[in-house]
Amino acid sequence: MSMALEGIRVLEWGHWHQGPLAARILGDLGAEVVKIEERVEGDPMRGLGRIMGATTGIHGRNCVFEHHNRNKKSITLDLTKESGKEIVYKLVEKSDVFIQNMRKGVAERLGMDYETLSRYNPRLIYATGSGWGPKGPISNMPSYDLVGQARSGIMTVAVEPGMPPMPLRGGVGDQMGGIMTAFSIVVALLARERQGISQEVEASLLGSLTHLLSLNLEFRLAMGHEFAPFVRARAGNPLWNHYKCKDDRWIMLAMAQSDRHWPGVCKALGLEHLEKDPKFSTMEERGQNAAELISIMDAIFATKTGAEWLEILRNSGDLVFEAVHAMSDVAEDPQMRANDYIIDYEHPALGRISITGFPMHFSQTPESVRMPAPEFGEHTEEVLQNTLGFTWEELTRLKDEEVI
Repeated sequence: MSMALEGIRVLEWGHWHQGPLAARILGDLGAEVVKIEERVEGDPMRGLGRIMGATTGIHGRNCVFEHHNRNKKSITLDLTKESGKEIVYKLVEKSDVFIQNMRKGVAERLGMDYETLSRYNPRLIYATGSGWGPKGPISNMPSYDLVGQARSGIMTVAVEPGMPPMPLRGGVGDQMGGIMTAFSIVVALLARERQGISQEVEASLLGSLTHLLSLNLEFRLAMGHEFAPFVRARAGNPLWNHYKCKDDRWIMLAMAQSDRHWPGVCKALGLEHLEKDPKFSTMEERGQNAAELISIMDAIFATKTGAEWLEILRNSGDLVFEAVHAMSDVAEDPQMRANDYIIDYEHPALGRISITGFPMHFSQTPESVRMPAPEFGEHTEEVLQNTLGFTWEELTRLKDEEVI
């Protein structure tokens, strides 16, 4: 079976996170991705040694770079030289998509902007991954994941009152920006096929995180105030809350229809005597007396381990609950394996390793991991020879001129 984006060629002039991730997503869906890297140092993510206190290297490989850059070929070019630009222009003529996430103004200065590249290929889809969007008072300011998280408000939505803002680890803003950039490209490719149009698309960290938080923002816009802050000890619905077990594991209950599930919860927790209690028998009454009920439930959950409670809850009717997992738990989760959210991959340098799969499945156009992240400039000669028809003499000259 062919893949959904098989036959689509993507040029990625990206660095760090957002642009490379967008291109990797397209590569997972079958596109041929050619990563254009600066001739001397390449994507700075290659040299990332430590980030937020966590080492990123394993057996001489950078796992963050590997994650963002699988299913790609790497070529090196000096785009400050005209012959380097000419190579990009020749590749653009034979490509469908160009992705860049440089700071505003860099693409124009180097002749890599949409206006320039679309002259070489009127059918080109040109995608920009930005920090702040193309307009506005800070559109030309630099950005990284953390400042995107800060401005979007996401650092404040998962903390209780009085707690300091808390950034989410793992580049969540950049991840969302890359996902939305890839989504915009796929939509633009569809529009090109249906309407015959080329266009420039843009997705930003700020806009992507705002979309992730759109329900929170819509509520503020409509109601004039934010959602009531979540306070675990006084949650308005005690059956929509998390509880600490004897072994310090946590169980999340998520029963929005709490009247329906209240009898089953009472049975599981040995609270049958409270099922008809006037203080707790209805959703409204449990909300009014939430602090008392949560205190009772806290004491009960503390008597057994997380595994014991999971077994009890599974045998107590159609309840909605789950263990709160750390990443180490997720890495070993059989549900993740069953759906190929985690897969095994035979890496040419690392051997058989586990990596994240693709979060969607297609019955007729399967996604796949076909290539590891490329070595620096690994495919320069291959791409220039096979795609552009360069001779060995031309390649030698370009090397001597320090263009490739």
